[in-house]
Amino acid sequence: MRSKVVTREEALTKIKDGQTIMFGDWHGELSAEEIITGMLEKGIQNISAIAVSAGMPDQGVGRLIKEHRVKSIVTTHIGLNPVARDQMFAGELEVEFIPQGTFAERIRCGGAGLGGCLTPTGIGTDVEIGKQKLTINGKDYLLELPLYSDVALIKAWKADTAGNIAFRLTGRATNSYMAFAADIVIVEVEELVEVGELGPEEIDVAAPIIDMVYVRTGEKKPFCLMWQRAKAKAEGGKK
Repeated sequence: MRSKVVTREEALTKIKDGQTIMFGDWHGELSAEEIITGMLEKGIQNISAIAVSAGMPDQGVGRLIKEHRVKSIVTTHIGLNPVARDQMFAGELEVEFIPQGTFAERIRCGGAGLGGCLTPTGIGTDVEIGKQKLTINGKDYLLELPLYSDVALIKAWKADTAGNIAFRLTGRATNSYMAFAADIVIVEVEELVEVGELGPEEIDVAAPIIDMVYVRTGEKKPFCLMWQRAKAKAEGGKK
């Protein structure tokens, strides 16, 4: 069985200026940080990003936003990244806000090849501006179009050499459905195992969906830096 394990440089050959890229992190956490570092070093720019949030200035897609590499982002909020907020108000970053459930469903539709979904979420708010509204059985719905990307850049806990991947706890977050909604799926993982070492019940996304697996070479980061920071702040307050 062909190995899908690649170097970071090989993974970066699939990432180019002007692409639409999904970042499967969780508000900056659980992101493919080493590949993002490679994107910064390579000078990738004019990215149209799709991410659950704008990350933080020092994490996830937020690092690319900080360096003005992202021209637009489809997201649920940017509240954790003041740099993104400032760029939006300055007209330097185009932002489309989507309710979080709708965000997930639009990506799921993209991965499933559907034409969109109908939802009442956003009716009577700015969310409905410019969208088609339908009335079914007396109830109004918005037609939300699917989201799809050139590349999905996701982070997993483990992978085998064939490309089967497993997430840890909330690590699946947006990663699991973004993997189905891109032309090329690149996964950065903590651990690599041989085929057969991941049991069927452990595999969250099967190998046929994954194009490349990059094994993180640097020091492993805490599972959730946001939790680590909150814990440190709480402990500091007790002293």
